[in-house]
Amino acid sequence: RSFGFRIAAVPCCNSKLSKMQSTALKAASRPAKATCNAGRVSRKSAMVKATASPQTAAASTIVTPSDAPLMLRALRGEAVERPPVWMMRQAGRYMKVYQDLCKKYPTFRERSERVDLSVEITLQPWHAFKPDGVVLFSDILTPLAGMNIGFDFNAKGPVIGEPVRTMEQVKKVTKLNAAESVPFVGAALKEVAATIGNTAAVLGFVGAPFTLATYIVEGGSSKNFEHIKRLAFAQPEVLHALLEKLADNVADYCRYQADHGAQVIQIFDSWASELMPQDFDVFSGPYIKKVIDSFRSTHPHVPIILYISGGGGLLERMAACNPDCISIDQSVDIVDGIKRIGTGFAVQGNMDPGVLFGSKETIEARVMDVIKKARGQGVRHVMNLGHGVLPGTPEENVATYFEVARSAHLRW
Repeated sequence: RSFGFRIAAVPCCNSKLSKMQSTALKAASRPAKATCNAGRVSRKSAMVKATASPQTAAASTIVTPSDAPLMLRALRGEAVERPPVWMMRQAGRYMKVYQDLCKKYPTFRERSERVDLSVEITLQPWHAFKPDGVVLFSDILTPLAGMNIGFDFNAKGPVIGEPVRTMEQVKKVTKLNAAESVPFVGAALKEVAATIGNTAAVLGFVGAPFTLATYIVEGGSSKNFEHIKRLAFAQPEVLHALLEKLADNVADYCRYQADHGAQVIQIFDSWASELMPQDFDVFSGPYIKKVIDSFRSTHPHVPIILYISGGGGLLERMAACNPDCISIDQSVDIVDGIKRIGTGFAVQGNMDPGVLFGSKETIEARVMDVIKKARGQGVRHVMNLGHGVLPGTPEENVATYFEVARSAHLRW
């Protein structure tokens, strides 16, 4: 059975080479197609590019395999001594240095939009734990201002000034010019890249079109997603028009981040799991794939990670979107997840962030459990949590997590 996304403008999924040889450092093509048969994804028949170029987005310079950051080498399929490690929501709320900084700079937008503060917060966990990936301190809603969509944050979360629920409002959503509307993002990425060099990979990130649309249509966070589902099932043409614009803008935002230092891009579809799988095929999957295809057409050397919170029921569909790496959340055993998507993708994840409240011995055992399981399946693996690190997580436990993962090759 094949997962074909039902939207004329976005063809069904093609896939790419499953692994790159360590010597293959140029983009190549070969037949591939993602299909699902008895729950597994196989790859056959359609021409696509492999993304094994050694060129980094930061400075458009050639980086030899031995010089590239560990995470980049692992995602490319080069032989690495251990899995790279980082964690979602790595910078921020659980760290005392961040909490102290918040007292001085209380608004999220100031912390994320002032270059000096964004860089400082981004680098706080790098200084403390030396992760293999350093993710920019920002927000998936940051580019909305450049689309003529006003937003802010209050104590409860994001607030959209004027929710978009009609075709006339969709027409007012503009094309994103990130260099003009969010220049601080590019400046922060450049500074982070210059600071860490090749000691770690710089990660940029974006929100997937459907998740961005949930905020834009609902007017902020939501428990039941009434307004966007009303659009989806009563006026689907309005929602599709919005999603088309968002997909184009998100792809451009990926390009902007890559051109300013991001070596890996992660796509977050935080609310896609609120859709039935058949509706994911209409309102989410095609637009994720449109973003990936568009970005890859100009930046084939930049790996793309796809993460869906609560996406255990959507793994095959995530594979059909054709990212380079699928981030599996903690709702799925990683071995079961790999069996469902096949071994052609890198895999990220997937320890429950709640484990970080446990003992040192528990954390060590659970980190190694994930790493050994992924290693046993013969896939490229990036150690991560199944969700963002939780507020109140003890920093010494985060340190244990990183220490165990960095020494995993001495423990297996």
